[in-house]
Amino acid sequence: MTRAGEREIVKAEHANGGAGYILKEALLTGEDLGQHCRMFSRVTIPAGCELGYHEHHGETETYYILSGSGMYDDNGKAVPVEAGDVTFCKDGDGHGLKNTGTEDLSFVALILKL
Repeated sequence: MTRAGEREIVKAEHANGGAGYILKEALLTGEDLGQHCRMFSRVTIPAGCELGYHEHHGETETYYILSGSGMYDDNGKAVPVEAGDVTFCKDGDGHGLKNTGTEDLSFVALILKL
């Protein structure tokens, strides 16, 4: 078990070539992730910042949007997202996310290895 306020929050500047920075909070780490999960984290993108476009190979990534709004790059197609939306990037595809709102854009990111 982990508790809010006890987990490390890492600031990543220009994540995947994106503008500004993101904050990444690993919800599980190490062996707790198991052999098929590479990442289970809460990610926060401040207003005006973005997580740059990147591809996934040998894995998938799902975002569950918790708060805020933004523009999701779904393999080159711009799609607006907001709280409650779920995105899925399949193996071999790419994606990115820009905060186009005025408040933090926060989501849970799950990367599963194939």
